[in-house]
Amino acid sequence: MMTADQAHEGTDRTDLSDLLRDRMAELGLSIRTAADATVDPQHPEAGPLYKRGTLENLLKNQVARAPSEQQCRALAAAFRLPLTAVQRAVAAQYQGYIAERWNRSEKARVLVARIDEMDDDKLERLAKLADVVLEDTPPRSTSGQG
Repeated sequence: MMTADQAHEGTDRTDLSDLLRDRMAELGLSIRTAADATVDPQHPEAGPLYKRGTLENLLKNQVARAPSEQQCRALAAAFRLPLTAVQRAVAAQYQGYIAERWNRSEKARVLVARIDEMDDDKLERLAKLADVVLEDTPPRSTSGQG
């Protein structure tokens, strides 16, 4: 059984917390606004799935329990992120899976086996590299030919 102290310890990883904090800053969201937007698109009648305090604890990595599937959808909607990005960040933070980073435009993700060893400067350079590669990549054909 989990004690109250354990519930607020968080994990050693911060993938989800970092992803949400960075995205919140990019979107200019307050914690209250973000919490109010945490509505599961598949069950909007349930309303927001996070209260301000709980979301703040998640952003500070002070939540020991991983978000549920419904909470992942709600976080993806509130922070305007691909659901896959949220799910993978949850898996990395709460289950120790390999980390990945999405570039700013959310069009590319970079998988790095030793991403935990990178500092913020190296992570920023990695994101810029993904943007450069995307700029040089011709659009994919959707016609099914070629």
